[in-house]
Amino acid sequence: MVASEKSVPSVPSAPRLRDRILNREVVLFIILILVALVLSTQSDQFLKLDNILNQGRLLTEVALVALPMTLIIITGGIDLSVGSILGLTAVMIWYVWQKLGWPLEIAIVLALLTAAICGFVNGLFIVRVGVPPLIMTLATLALYRGMALGISQARQARGFPDWFYQLGQGEVLGLPSQLWIVIVATILTGIILARTPFGRSIYAIGNNELGARFSGIPVDLYKLIIYTFSGFMSGLAGYIFVSRVSTTRSDMGTGLELDVIAAVVLGGTSINGGVGNIAGTAIGLILIQLLKNGLALSGFLGDATIVVVGSVLILAVLVNNFVQWRRGES
Repeated sequence: MVASEKSVPSVPSAPRLRDRILNREVVLFIILILVALVLSTQSDQFLKLDNILNQGRLLTEVALVALPMTLIIITGGIDLSVGSILGLTAVMIWYVWQKLGWPLEIAIVLALLTAAICGFVNGLFIVRVGVPPLIMTLATLALYRGMALGISQARQARGFPDWFYQLGQGEVLGLPSQLWIVIVATILTGIILARTPFGRSIYAIGNNELGARFSGIPVDLYKLIIYTFSGFMSGLAGYIFVSRVSTTRSDMGTGLELDVIAAVVLGGTSINGGVGNIAGTAIGLILIQLLKNGLALSGFLGDATIVVVGSVLILAVLVNNFVQWRRGES
């Protein structure tokens, strides 16, 4: 009888509640709300629906690239070539359509295929030759940008047909067309990462790549997939960007990789690998875009905006480290 009484478990409600409160995404979401409230007091345009929808349109390219970047950083890798792939995609649309005289639909498909091949090349050298991701993608950052410059010869494409602008400038059910793509891609990527064996393998690779190999996980194949995915999404972002701004330039996407990595790291993904999720990345993306927009509406110059965004990024990283430390204590 005494043994049965001792076997009654205690209710561990306090630690579980504290873990929920000290969740990285919860902390980041609270920061997002506070930032939005502060910025809304600085400009009466900030919370207007037109402004919010426009910001959704503007964050599309960074958001699309940030999804595969989250997977790559979770595995302990990095992809610095995403901006250059975006620019190369834009140039390929121009080259195939106006230089070669092929239909625009084929030009778009070939440009997206080129982007995916660029990502595949990154992954191939990383997994087969053993080039570190930082070195490999830094090299292809320059290579792909040079290819874009060489192909374009500083020329631009204009005069696209009306249907081409629908994706970048149109609306569907009251929302910007490209925002629907972001929403669907975010949900699918989040489900794949959180609910599938592939997603669990991504975490395993980031935590212990050697252990993942011994567990039978096809590490090289999965890395090839996510780097190819990164290339394709950079190409899709390039297509949408051209559709939005109505022209092509070889310098499109310059600096995109910095915005993408900042959003992913701000969302709680560890640069050391093994930690992160799509929800955190989404919050990080929104926070950075709101900061840029709110500060611009408040009259801050571009340099000041960069300083503030950088400061918030540092603060968020410190908060995340504190959260992990407190949760580790329990």
